[in-house]
Amino acid sequence: MNYKEAYKKIGPEQFFMITILFVNAGNYLYNLLLGRILGPAQFADAAILITFLLVLSFIGMTFQVVTAKYAVLFEDEILNQFLKFIFKNALAFGLLFGFLVIVFNQQLQQIFHTKTALMFVIFGVSLPLYFVMSINRGLFQGKNNLKSLSKTYYFEMLCRLILTIAIILLFPSIQSSLVIAFGILISLIFGLIPFQKSILNKDNSNQNEQLDTKPIITFFALTAFYELTQIIINNSDILLVKHYFNNEQAGLYASLALIGRVVYYVAWMFVMLLLPKVIQLKKDGADTLPILLKYVFYIVLVSAIIVLGTFLFPELVVKIMFGEKYLPIAFLLWKYALATSIFAVANIFAYYFLSINEYVPVLISAILGLTQIILIVLFHKSLEQVVTMQIIAMIILLAFQLSYFLINRNIKVKRPLN
Repeated sequence: MNYKEAYKKIGPEQFFMITILFVNAGNYLYNLLLGRILGPAQFADAAILITFLLVLSFIGMTFQVVTAKYAVLFEDEILNQFLKFIFKNALAFGLLFGFLVIVFNQQLQQIFHTKTALMFVIFGVSLPLYFVMSINRGLFQGKNNLKSLSKTYYFEMLCRLILTIAIILLFPSIQSSLVIAFGILISLIFGLIPFQKSILNKDNSNQNEQLDTKPIITFFALTAFYELTQIIINNSDILLVKHYFNNEQAGLYASLALIGRVVYYVAWMFVMLLLPKVIQLKKDGADTLPILLKYVFYIVLVSAIIVLGTFLFPELVVKIMFGEKYLPIAFLLWKYALATSIFAVANIFAYYFLSINEYVPVLISAILGLTQIILIVLFHKSLEQVVTMQIIAMIILLAFQLSYFLINRNIKVKRPLN
């Protein structure tokens, strides 16, 4: 069987899952190689740009989710109006944030103590591309064109990985932070391949139907709020540990977080598959429960395998990823993986609620998720206690979502009988 025949036999969902696993592995490799090649001092500059992109990803991901939802709901001229509306706003956000980064490049250099301010200028130029790329991906996601969506991810990752590492190794005299900023810029261009020209088409409809932007703006605001809480939940523990513990313990914890979050990033691919399917089923008046249970089962299965693996072979995992000097943190690996697993399951319920326009549980989930910050601030005698607080916070979050889901489901089932 040749490559083309094998490619055709792989279903879109399977291809997307393989791609996300491959992309996550590539991004892991990218960070590990940069850390080993550059050393702590130079890698610190690289981490600033990577963190900046991560922080801004809550807006980029919001544009992608919003585009995916309304690409399912809208058709023909209304879809064209929507694409014009969302593209205009995505470009405006990108230009605004890019402009601010470029204008304040000197101040950013002073704040973060980087060797050059030019890295921020290059990074600022790339931001409009990032938001346009999010729109492009959202349209692929909404139209369930998973193979094209997959290509945008692995083109971006491969370009950033190969280009950045190659230039650093071949031209060591060039400032590494500039190379990383340039790598991000070029990779975002490759992340636009394949690009859907319909995004740029002028709206030539006869305007018989007018796009109602109010529900779109409401959904955008709620999604942005929830995405922001995801960023805070995923990074607040590292910042708090850095504040409360010494550098050695903070470094050990950072490695623990990097390994443990594999669960979250694997679970994210199921969220991306779930969202457009639930919206389509709701649009068609069909039952959304089976598809939700299907992906919850997948996440629980994958999470269980990872937690079990980290419980049985913690030292092996830590040795492979970071080396023997990080072994003191190995005993906590399965607990951190458990906390992340519970969060991953809770996350899919939150996006399910977003998909069916149930916004109240999304807001409450975001607030409950942030309780981990309060718990860590109050209880941080040891790294083990910090991880335990996260497990408690995530159990509370998941318990609320399951309760809301079951009660709401029961009410809807009984309603027709009354």
